[in-house]
Parts: sequence; C-alpha cells; structure tokens
Amino acid sequence: MMVEGIEDEEKWLAEGIAAVQQNAFFMLRAVDSDNLREALKYSAQMLSELRTSKLSPHKYFELYMRAFDELRKLELFFKDESRHGLSVSDLYELVQHAGNVLPRLYLLCTVGSVYLKSNEASCKDLLKDLVEMCRSVQHPIRGLFLRSYLCQVTRDKLPDIGSENEGVGDSVMDAVDFVLQNFTEMNKLWVRLQHQGSARVKEKREKERNELRDLVGKNLHILSQIEGVDLEMYRDTVLPRILEQVVNSKDELAQHYLMDCIIQVFPDEYHLQTLDVLLAACPQLQPTVDIKTVLSQLMERLSNYAASSIEVLPDFLQVEAFAKLNNAIGKIIEAQIDMPIVGAITLYTSLLMFTLRVHPDRLDYVDLVLGACVRKLSGKPKLEDSRATKQIIALLSAPLDKYNDAVTALTLSNYPRIMDYLDNDTNKIMAMVIIQNILKNYTCISTADQVEALFELIKGLIKDTDGISVDELDEEDFSEEQNSVARLIHMLYNDDPDEMLKRHIMTGGQRRLPFTVSPLVFSALKLVRRLQGQDGEADGEEAPVSPKKIFRLMNQTIEALSSVPSPDLALRLYLQCAEAASDCDLEPIAYEFFTQAFILYEEDIADSKAQFTAIHLIIGTLQRMNVFGVENRDTLTHKATGYSAKLLKKADQCRAVYACSHLFWADDQDGIKDGERVLLCLKRSLRIANAAQQMANVTRGSSGPVTLFVEILNNSDVSNVKLTTRYLYFFEKGNPKVTSSAIQGLVELIRTEMQSDTSTPDIAATAFFNSTLRYIQFQKQKGGVMGEKYDPVKL
Repeated sequence: MMVEGIEDEEKWLAEGIAAVQQNAFFMLRAVDSDNLREALKYSAQMLSELRTSKLSPHKYFELYMRAFDELRKLELFFKDESRHGLSVSDLYELVQHAGNVLPRLYLLCTVGSVYLKSNEASCKDLLKDLVEMCRSVQHPIRGLFLRSYLCQVTRDKLPDIGSENEGVGDSVMDAVDFVLQNFTEMNKLWVRLQHQGSARVKEKREKERNELRDLVGKNLHILSQIEGVDLEMYRDTVLPRILEQVVNSKDELAQHYLMDCIIQVFPDEYHLQTLDVLLAACPQLQPTVDIKTVLSQLMERLSNYAASSIEVLPDFLQVEAFAKLNNAIGKIIEAQIDMPIVGAITLYTSLLMFTLRVHPDRLDYVDLVLGACVRKLSGKPKLEDSRATKQIIALLSAPLDKYNDAVTALTLSNYPRIMDYLDNDTNKIMAMVIIQNILKNYTCISTADQVEALFELIKGLIKDTDGISVDELDEEDFSEEQNSVARLIHMLYNDDPDEMLKRHIMTGGQRRLPFTVSPLVFSALKLVRRLQGQDGEADGEEAPVSPKKIFRLMNQTIEALSSVPSPDLALRLYLQCAEAASDCDLEPIAYEFFTQAFILYEEDIADSKAQFTAIHLIIGTLQRMNVFGVENRDTLTHKATGYSAKLLKKADQCRAVYACSHLFWADDQDGIKDGERVLLCLKRSLRIANAAQQMANVTRGSSGPVTLFVEILNNSDVSNVKLTTRYLYFFEKGNPKVTSSAIQGLVELIRTEMQSDTSTPDIAATAFFNSTLRYIQFQKQKGGVMGEKYDPVKL
C-alpha cells in the first residue's frame, strides 16, 4: 500500500512538473514578444499547479522550486516598464484580476517586490498589503510556501539603515513588523498542520512538519540580518513578540525548534543582555520540550562568546549571567517533575562547562553547581542509566580537564558526594580518570588532607565495596587498575606515610597488596633518602619523622605480604630496605631486614627455582653492603653460603656457592679481601660440580655439568658475552690463593672431561670453553704485568 502511494506521488509530481514546464515555455515566449497579457495568462496557469494537495512537503518543494525559477525570469520582465508599457502601480492592480487566489498572490508578491524596489509607494503600506493578502491561503503547506516566497522576494528590499527603501514615512520598524507578522502567520500554519488527516498518520505528519520548519525559521534569520535591529529594539520589541508566539503555540516541535533558532541566529551579545527574558520563557514551554538541549546550546554559545575576547568578560559579571542561568535551571527542574535524571544532570554539566570557561577562578561557583547536582540525586539509588552515568563522568571530568590539576578538584566539597551515586563499575572508571589525570600532569599530592580526599575518591580501586569480592573481577582489568594505583602512590609526597598506610593501602585485601605495597615501600625509601640528605639530626628518635621510624613501619608493611602470600616479593622488599638502611648507616636495622629475609627464605620459599633466585638476590645485596661489622657480616655470609650448599639441584648449588666467593673479596671495601675463604668457596663449588659430573655419567652419560667447570673458571654464565672471570677474576685481582697452577689444573680438568668417552658433545659448553681460552691467550699476548701473570698457564 505504501509502495503504491509513493508511486502515485511520483506520477503526480511528474505531471505537475510537465505542466509547469509547458506553461513556462509559453510564458517565456510571450515575454520575448513583450506580450504582457499572454505572459500573465500562462504564468497563472503555471502557478495553478501549486494548488495541488496530493504531494508531500518534500515533493511539493520540488514543484515549487521549478515554479520559483520561472518567476524570477518573469520578475525581470516586470521591472522593464518599456517592454510591457504599464507603470508598476498599474501592473500591481492588473495582476489582482487573476482568476484563482494562489496564482494571484504569487503574481502579486512578484510585482510587489518590483514595486518596493521602485520607491513609488510607501514600503509600509505595500508590505502590510502583501502580508495581509496572503491570509487568503489557509492551507498549511500551500500557505507556508507562499509566505516563504514572500520572504524571499522582499528580503533585500526591506527598509533598513542605509538601504534605498528607507525614506520618508518608512522605517526599520516597518520591516520588523512585516517580518514578525509573516512569522506569526507562518507559525500558525505550521502548527495547524499537525491536525491535518487522521490520528493514524500522526507520525507521518510530524515528519512532514519537521521538513517544513526551515520555512518558518527563515523569518528569524531575515530579522537577524536587518542592520537597524539594535539591542534596544531586539530587547523591547523583537524578542518579546517572538517568545510570545513561541509560548502561545503550545506545540513541542515548534517550541523546541524556534527556541533553538533564536539562539542560533541572533548575536551572542543580544543573548547576554536579554538573558533574563529568554530564560523566563523556558519554564512556560511544554514539559515534553527538550529544554536541556536548548539551554545547553545557549550556554555553549555564551561560553564561546566569553572565550572570543577578554574584553567581554565584565559584561558577564555585570548581568550576573551565572546566577541567572543557575536560578533558571533550578526552576525548570523544579517545574518539570517528570524530567528524567539524565536531563537534569545534562543541564548541570552544561552549566559547569559554562562556569569553567567564563569564571574559571570562581571555585565556589563550580562547587555550587556540583552541590545542586547532589541535591537532585539525593534520595535516589545509585545510577544505572548509562546515559546518566556518562553525563556524570563528563561533569566530574570537566574540572580535571580545565585545571589540569587534580588537587583543585580535591578542594571541592561536593565532588566526592557525586561519585557516591555512581555504581561500582562507573565509580572505578571515574577513579581511573582521576588517576590518569594526576599521572599525565605530574600532579604532586603533598598534604595529609589531599591524600585523604584523593583516597576517598578512588576508594573503589583500593578496597572492596558493597560485598563485591575481587575474585569476581576480570583479572586483566583488575591488574590494570592496581598498576595505576601503584603508579599513583609514587606521586604522593606526604612526609608521614603511617596514617595513609593504615587507613587505605593496607585495607585493600590480599590480592591488592602485591600491587600497592611495593610502590609504598619505594616511596618511603625515597623519603628516607630525602631525610638523610637534610641538615640536622633527621634520624633522631624525637623527630616526628625519621629514617628509623620509617624503617620500622616498612618492616610491618612487608610483613603483611606474608598473609597474601607473596614471599618472593616480600624478600625483595626486605633486601631493598636492608640496602637503604645500610646507606643510612643503620646496622641493627639492616641486620634485622636480612634476618627477616632469611626467615622468609627458610619458611615460605619452597620452589627450587624460587630458592635459587632468592639466594642470588641475598648474595648480591649482601655483597654491596658495607655497614656490617665483622661479627654480623660473618653470620650473614655463613648463612648465605650454607643455604647455597643446600639447594636441591647440584648445578644450582655449584653456581650459588661460587657466587658466595664474592662475599669475601671486594675491591672497594677495606678489610674484605679474604683470599683463603674465596678459595674455599671455589674449591667447594668444584667438588659440587665434580659430584654433578659423576652423577650425570651414571644416570644419562651427559656432559652437562662440564659447563659448570667452565663457569667456575670463567665466572660467567654460558650466555654471557662479557668475560668477567671467576678463577680468572680473582687471579687478576691479585688473590694470592688463586695461582696460575690452579688455573692450569682447572683447564686440564675441563679438557679431560670433554674428551671423556662417557661424555656427549656439548656445543655450548665447547664454545664457552674455547672463548675462555682465547681470552687467556689474548692476555698472554698483550704483555705487561697481566701478561707476565698469565705466562705460566700453558694452553
């Protein structure tokens, strides 16, 4: 049925266009012959095609444009009095004898435009006559297009400042009255169109009305182009009459479109100076009008106006723009009880954007807007509407984006209260926005109050809420969130981490602690180094914050990781703290951290790979420390050596034991050059390697442990390109217990093992050994002191 209707409409349009073209042909032939009567006859027949009621507005517009183009040619003929022989006044009388009213009025408007241009009659009387005559057509579509034509042909001939038509008895006010009267009549026709036809085609009619709206809005555009419409005339005459028509129409579509049209076509300065008048009309609109969009566009235009020049800002203060907008929005929300929550939040978001652009220095205004939003949300459950939560995020993000400083947002008392109305997922999203802003702008959070306010805002990320366990969260999202929190902690510069630690970080639950404890510890160690660099007794017991107090706090903090459990991380943190305590020359504290690390190693680290990694970390940290006395150092090195020899795998034992040799020889520490104990470690590692070799021969006939001999000789892993020697290292450093004969014996031992019948060729081990031999050969050939030392070694 719909397809048939469309086909019929296409047929009617084609027939109408054909008739217009045919009559236009004869009309133009008559014009070329200067035959006025024939031209009027065929033009009237052409315009009669516009009397149809069968076409939709879209199709009618196509037909109208065909006729309009032909009328422009006819108008040129009417202007040339020498061709048709009649004065314009006589011509104006003649066309009124046309048979049908619609063609008559189109011709009257065409001649009327020529009459206006001639200045032979009063523009005021002519305009009044034309606009009154058009009342004869009351069909909505035909009437709208007729009056649109009247607008089009008279717009450049209206009395205006500096125009040819501004003469005695004619004024700008006459032009304004004409346009406003035409606008009023067109708006009535447009609104009346909704009552055409049956109720079943209401949706179709609304679509048609939407297509015709620009015909009505054209009048307002013409008004805005009249130079003589100054601020005073706009405030006293133009705007009140337009708003009266808008309010009285009582039509949702008309009110929304016309309010939007007013905002878009008239100057920003006029809107600012008449803000109270414009806002007073808003509560009088139909409840179904999308007022949030209208006001949002108004505030956006005013914001852009304020940003265009700093010179206009005093005008905003003078008219109290913020107060008027704030009061108007409050009244609208109060009047429209059924307004969805998303509408109210959108209005407050737009008001906040306006405030941030026009009054960026007035934080009290910003907090006032947020407070009004809180009052609107009060008594309601957490938001579940995705559109509303999106607006809330935009509302809360605006101050962050404007000031690029989260500290400013922390001073707003109503900021966290709004976040309380977000559901858990959206709350986390907003918390991530805050954190990313801090990280992006390197914002320093330095006071206890700021830290407290910040953690209140991001509490959804640092602790479980509303009974939702972290086990229910997506693992990837959870890791991303906690890594962001970890980065945030590095931006905190509070000199007293105690309160922050107890109230926030340590209450995050077992899954969060591995992410958050590490940055907290490193931030505390950064504070320790800062205090250590200050003048005075920074580590005194009476000081409010001292390295000793911080280390005690860190000990408690790391201990909490044992409940996670995360022993590997805890051990690394103990060793970091021990090294920091060593830098502060706090031997008892450093020893305590090492003791905790060994206890953790004994009781909680069971995996062989983890043990091997842990013992290397312990050895490496201990080797770098110089704070310990002889007794404490002997105790710790003895434990490290003992645990190295007790590793599960022989290869791990061997590598750990020969790593312990460095605990007894350090170039940069006086007194730690015990060559005897170095040699003991190296020999012990050789015995372990030999045992591993024998076990390999028995079980699988492999030469795998041969690599261990090379490592002992070479102090390097097979994959390490740099040859920092073990036996060779101590030999070069002048350890008297490591002699050339010991190196010679080890070289021969490796060759024997590689050539053994029971061994399987190992390409990596062979390449490793050959590389070591080349190094020795290089040192021999280089000569000098080192060459003389290597000279006894026979390769």
